[in-house]
Amino acid sequence: MMPTTFRTASAHSPELPLHLAEELTGGGAQALIQLGDQIYTLRITRQGKLILTK
Repeated sequence: MMPTTFRTASAHSPELPLHLAEELTGGGAQALIQLGDQIYTLRITRQGKLILTK
C-alpha cells in the first residue's frame, strides 16, 4: 500500500519524505507498519505523541 501523502519535509531536510501520522492511521489512533517480516504498531497518544512498538 502506497502512502496517500508524499511531501518533502521542511527546508531543514527537503530530501526526506514527510508522512502525516493521521493519514498513516487512517484518522484513527493506531496503524500497523511492516518492515521486512516484522510488524510494528504506531500509536498516537491522547497527548499527541507517537509511540512505535514491536
